[in-house]
Amino acid sequence: MAPDEDIISSVLKGTKTMLSSETLLVEAVQELVKDEVKRAMREKLDANPELKKELKQAVGELMEAKVHEAYALLKIGKVGAKIGIELVPPNLRKEIGQEIASLFEKEVARMLEQS
Repeated sequence: MAPDEDIISSVLKGTKTMLSSETLLVEAVQELVKDEVKRAMREKLDANPELKKELKQAVGELMEAKVHEAYALLKIGKVGAKIGIELVPPNLRKEIGQEIASLFEKEVARMLEQS
């Protein structure tokens, strides 16, 4: 490698390090701002129990909606698997169906073990 390339590499590395430090500072300031906004919001919520109750209810509704969304996506995946099986030649369907069922069974068992 030519000496000029060493200088260029060194400058690039130094620039990356400097940018990383600036990024770190910007992220830290953003976190401080977030914390201050959270503090102000908690203060307002603590001062207004009705508003706090309304927020809690809205968050509950959001969580329920997310569960419904996940269930709908699961159903779509199921239909996609069925369509995929329909595209497989009839003589391979049973074997592939068993493999898919085995895969799902293993994944569900693993998820249950983790929870």
